Formats: sequence, structure tokens, C-alpha cells
Amino acid sequence: MPWANGKGVTVELARADQSGDMLWRLSRASVVEDGPFSVFAGIDRVLTVLTGPGFDLLGDGISLQARPWVPVAFAGDLPLRAAGVTAPSDDFNVMTARHLGPAQVRVLTHAETVVPGGLSALYWPDQAKLLLTDEPFGFIADGPAVLVGLPV
Repeated sequence: MPWANGKGVTVELARADQSGDMLWRLSRASVVEDGPFSVFAGIDRVLTVLTGPGFDLLGDGISLQARPWVPVAFAGDLPLRAAGVTAPSDDFNVMTARHLGPAQVRVLTHAETVVPGGLSALYWPDQAKLLLTDEPFGFIADGPAVLVGLPV
């Protein structure tokens, strides 16, 4: 799907809506040039760079570093722009309706048992595989993955 600002495309991996409003969305996109990020009123975001060198997110009094495998959280209704893009960077995006509370996002690199406190998503970018579950599961360290605790 095209970005709201028309500067790129997003691959929507999973989404939940209620009464026509987005509750949460998981997606993947590429940032290939400096430019504005789309603004989403009432949405909180967490972005994790999966490939490439990353970039900076800049706004009025805001400077965030989006670096590989380090989740960065920000309000979706802040006008931010990507800056310092030196090469394409693919990223994994978590968007949640602010009234639900924030998503918990972390990167898994070692084997562990995950016991969700609700709905969780696990995304393996190397395999383009997404697991949505509210059941405990074992993570086998077959490459880094992004774990998301979704507010519902």
C-alpha cells in the first residue's frame, strides 16, 4: 500500500480494526531517501531497522536515531522526517491506537521461552514469517526476530 505521504510503499503484515478505526498494525517498509514521515493522529509507533545503516528521525525539538535492531518509539502524530539516509534501510513498524497503551517491542537474538501477557507477534525478517499468538512459545535463535506485545 502507498505511504500516506506518497514517498514510498508499505507491506502490511497484520492489522486489527474496530468500527472502522485502526487498533494496531504491523508492517514493513523501506526508507530510501531523506523526507517526511507520514503523520497518523492518535497513533503511537515503534520502528525497528532490520537492514541497512539506519537514519535519523528529526522534528521540532526531536532527534531520534533509528539504528539496526534497536526499536525506537515515537508519537505518530508528530511531524518527523528521515534524515541522514545514506543507503536503503528496511524497517518493521508497529502502530497502535494511543488509547490502548503502548506496544512492547524488543529484539530476540537468543533462544528463550516467551509467555505472552496477551496477544503477541513475532516477526522473523530473514524468513518473512509472522506469528500471532496469545499462547506461550519457544523461540529458537535462528536469526534475530522482533517480538511485539500488542495492547488489546
